[in-house]
Amino acid sequence: MKKKSIFGDRARSIALLWQLTPVRERPHRGPKPGLSVERIAEAGISIADAEGLVAVSMQRVAATFGFTTMSLYRYVPSKTELVDLMIDMAMGNAPVFDRAAGWRANLETWAGHMWSIFRAHPWLLGATVGHRVIGPNELGWMESALTALEGTPLDGAEKLDATLVVLGHVRNMAQQTMTTSSQQGADEPLLLELLTELLRGRADRYPATTRVVTSASASPLQNQGFEFGLARILDGLGHLIVRRSYS
Repeated sequence: MKKKSIFGDRARSIALLWQLTPVRERPHRGPKPGLSVERIAEAGISIADAEGLVAVSMQRVAATFGFTTMSLYRYVPSKTELVDLMIDMAMGNAPVFDRAAGWRANLETWAGHMWSIFRAHPWLLGATVGHRVIGPNELGWMESALTALEGTPLDGAEKLDATLVVLGHVRNMAQQTMTTSSQQGADEPLLLELLTELLRGRADRYPATTRVVTSASASPLQNQGFEFGLARILDGLGHLIVRRSYS
């Protein structure tokens, strides 16, 4: 009896992402350029960046090239596999670190690059949740973060948890940016403006919030939620690393 794949019905995505099966290239005929898995994924990313993941369909991507939808199925079986390919391509290559820079500086760099990716491709936030397959680029990001923590006294579980906590902060802040403003730019000033309006005439009911919003509105240190949160997370990791070093 053939052993069932651990990846279940996502085995096709694994095969495409990790190139476990050969991909047939369509021969160039006439003025139309040939299709490829990479070009199909790139087209999907372009559509998702402009209109969101909901706008991506096999038919829409095929129309980008002037081919029929059936032509795409020779390369990518369905939208499920297409999105998996899009995720990994959009993630790109993870940063390579110089261990001499230190674990903190390297994790700061890692988080900053990840932050930029989520802001460049907002649809990634919704596409990278739940049970799904992971491609080589995405796994490379985990490798990069864990490499940054090599040489610290943290054990394997702690290094993995540290990576997930930093990633969670990046995702959370990126999600806030995308949901509190229609633009991908500054959102804290907008939030403060909205809160100021809501609190007008209600300071007696929300005195603490009023004081904080008033103070924050006058502060030059706005829009630093990402940096502030990341620094506090790394501070905590630093304390743990020092404690492990002397235990």
